[in-house]
Amino acid sequence: MTHRRSDVLAHAVALLDAHGLAALTMRRLGAELEVQPSAIYHHFPSKQALLAAVADEILARGARPRTASDWPDRLREVCSELRHAMLACTDGADVVATVWAFGLGAAAPVAEMEKVLTDAEVPAELVAVASRTLVHYVFGHAFEEQTARQAVGLGAVERSLDSLPDFDLGLDLVIDGLRARLTT
Repeated sequence: MTHRRSDVLAHAVALLDAHGLAALTMRRLGAELEVQPSAIYHHFPSKQALLAAVADEILARGARPRTASDWPDRLREVCSELRHAMLACTDGADVVATVWAFGLGAAAPVAEMEKVLTDAEVPAELVAVASRTLVHYVFGHAFEEQTARQAVGLGAVERSLDSLPDFDLGLDLVIDGLRARLTT
């Protein structure tokens, strides 16, 4: 049985969402698609390449139209979209953050943040630092939120989830700090 790359990718995302990152192996993906694992390598030369494509697909599925005009609100849109996209898939935060950290993909949100900051005439020496700070905040918050919700849902821990809705306030603190830096 032959599968298109898009079919293999869609199944990989579904497998990740249903069973988590530990279950996303080339062997299991091949078995579920009723092909040898080597057939998966026809579309993805390595597990890392597959994970990069999965991360980019997670982000693509979470894309939302942009409506904001001023740079702080544009940053909020990008960051919120990234967070929601990662949280929409089991272990999505882990996959997207890891792929980005390894330089394998998931670069679109950071590139968009850099464009927003450049368009806002943020000094060039701050653009990369500010975008990395924002993405680290989003990755960290989403990872904690996803991990906590999964652990509580499985009954592995008893923990209050009350601190999890503070994403917007934390994001405002980071953006306010950048805005203050720009006005000095």
